Parts: sequence; C-alpha cells; structure tokens
Amino acid sequence: QVQLVESGGGLVQAGASLRLSCAASGRIINTYPMAWFRQAPGKEREFVAAIRWSDGNTYYADSVKGRFTISRDNAKNTLYLQMNSLKPEDTAVYYCAAKRSPWWSDSYYRPSYYDYWGQGTQVTVSS
Repeated sequence: QVQLVESGGGLVQAGASLRLSCAASGRIINTYPMAWFRQAPGKEREFVAAIRWSDGNTYYADSVKGRFTISRDNAKNTLYLQMNSLKPEDTAVYYCAAKRSPWWSDSYYRPSYYDYWGQGTQVTVSS
C-alpha cells in the first residue's frame, strides 16, 4: 500500500549531472526513505548512499564518494541524490529504499534491511 515515487533519471553524457528524487505516496507515516541502491543489467543490486535521519550523517559507496550527495527534506519526507561527474559505469536503474522506522543500524548497506522500494528510475550515461 505504501509506494515510493522516484523521478529525475535520464540519458546524459559523461561529466553531466542529474538529481534524483524519491517521495512516499499513500500512507506516508511510518515511511522513512533513507537510502539509494542501483542495479545494472546482469549485476546484483548494490548500495550507493544512505543518510541517518537523527543527525543527517551520510554514507557512500567508494565508487561514488566525492561525486554523489544524498540529502533529505524531513517536512516532505523526501530523499534526494545529487549526481555529478557522471561516468558510463554509473549506468543503472536507481532505486530508493525506506524503513518503517527512522532508527539506524549497522546494516544500512544491505538490501534486505529495507521494508519498501521504489519502482526505479533509469540513469544512462554515454561516453
């Protein structure tokens, strides 16, 4: 019943920027978007970035550190991912993930940790 709506994907050239958004629809209470994952064809879903709701601390995969920035808008219960200096290897379907509670744990990098997933938005980066 809870759904996450993602937007902002597209086709860009290497070096360009994109900003992804993820917002809860339907019942937004007890829905806390806090992480982004991505999945390329033939690959497993991999962790990209996460943000801690209590203090805003952020965590990134080594492959995107220094290029991507995760942020949130608590009033709108919305999650963002600013992607700069995009590379062809960033090409994937990007998914936002949410928990039923805002409390943090050390399993934030595991897909199985999350309760809700968005439909995904395609990001394609050409060389």
